[in-house]
Amino acid sequence: MISASQGRLQDRRPLSIIDIGSNSIRLVIYEGLARSPTLLFNEKMLAGLGRGIVSTGKLDPEAVTRSMEEFRRFRALSDQAGAERMYVLATAAAREAVNGPDFIHRAEDVLRTEIQVLSGREEAHYSALGVISGFHPANGIAGDLGGGSLELIDIDGETIGDGITLALGGLRLQDMAKNSLAQAARITREQLARAKLLKGGQGRAFYTVGGTWRNLARLHMEMTNYPLGVMHHYEIGIESAANFLRQVAKAEIDKIKGIEGISKNRRSLLPYGAIVLQEIMAAMQPSKIIVSALGVREGFLYSLLDKAEQKADPLISAAEELARLRSRSVDHAHELVEWTGKAFAAFGIDETRDEARYRHAACLLADIGWRAHPEYRGKQSLNIIAHASFIGVDHPGRAFLALVSLFRHEGVFNEAAPEIRGLATPRYLERARVLAALLRVVYLLSAAMPGVMPRLKWENRGNGVLALVLPAVLADLYGERPAGRLAQLARVTNRRLVLAVEGGPSMSVK
Repeated sequence: MISASQGRLQDRRPLSIIDIGSNSIRLVIYEGLARSPTLLFNEKMLAGLGRGIVSTGKLDPEAVTRSMEEFRRFRALSDQAGAERMYVLATAAAREAVNGPDFIHRAEDVLRTEIQVLSGREEAHYSALGVISGFHPANGIAGDLGGGSLELIDIDGETIGDGITLALGGLRLQDMAKNSLAQAARITREQLARAKLLKGGQGRAFYTVGGTWRNLARLHMEMTNYPLGVMHHYEIGIESAANFLRQVAKAEIDKIKGIEGISKNRRSLLPYGAIVLQEIMAAMQPSKIIVSALGVREGFLYSLLDKAEQKADPLISAAEELARLRSRSVDHAHELVEWTGKAFAAFGIDETRDEARYRHAACLLADIGWRAHPEYRGKQSLNIIAHASFIGVDHPGRAFLALVSLFRHEGVFNEAAPEIRGLATPRYLERARVLAALLRVVYLLSAAMPGVMPRLKWENRGNGVLALVLPAVLADLYGERPAGRLAQLARVTNRRLVLAVEGGPSMSVK
């Protein structure tokens, strides 16, 4: 008998999605339906179904043959992974080609399931839901650039506004322009003139969705030596984006650092993706460019959740899952959230909404590295958190989460990971040291097990002295080691602190 792996959440039932695009076809198998879905398996083929569709009106014959062979493999992989449900979504090329219906019928026979051919409106809707699910909150215009079409849609929090589908997918634009970049720019401007909603995006963010734009962002990371290779919520300033896109749009991509990391099939479309983004920036005048790693697939999954699940915080949901999978006690992690909140209040430390969310997540993640050797727990935890597939958190917030665990294990004044420290704002860096110092104190009193923290209290002793008071029944936990950690906390917060036992001794640490 094969036992279930403890590295999996046992209450999840795998499901798979196949996304049939104009350029690529992708299979993604998820651990289960969740607010922050985790990938079990992910495979893509660059089929190029929409190549030549402008001149022929048909899906590329060779691509159709290759796709059918891949569908057999995708069906087998989905079954092998134990997916209880398969969803198949098809977009621009399949819905517009003359031979699209025949292709869909053949694919349904191979995949043994119904295929949803999305209309342009549906594609834009699911793309918008993908962005909504990945940001907390999103506010701006989202653009999903595929091989056959471009979907633009206004998003404000959970509200989806005006949207439009344009014939500006990378493959289609390349075909329409007959490989002329100057012609591609002219076509793009003409098409975007129909997108009146772009005017409403002035001064707001533009969210890029789709493989071509993700690859452009990856090149920008390489060119600027960006220290964190996480695509989701990567932000590009307008001036930096303009200079970079100008170079790519001139088809000078072979000179760009990191181009060898982009597949040759993708490279030819990068100038067209750059041209479309240039023209959007000119028409919209956004405040910044933000990359979304989530799109139609994730938006479709999000639509399957009930309203309560949709409103859940995706960052907290993901951190909660890691706490369940990797910490010594998830109950202890929950106690940390409440105890550190009370400690911040006692110290007079105010928090914004995001800072409170990030503190919550950092507490849930504080013990995920406990199985590593003590000398490496900090760095291992930092790497796991910094590169985790979290959503609902920007890169400075991600740096904060990672640094809390580094400082908690290796000391609040540790100077390791300068590249991650450089991503955190000065305020986040200070908060990370304070939170880590609190964790370093309380772990020596709780032994990473629940039950102690709810019995501890902060007491104002007057004259600026704040005491951490243990109840008499926990007096045996009183000692020099936790007092020493409290001294570190005193230095970080510039406060006079005392470790005390209720009705018993006290030890001033500053």
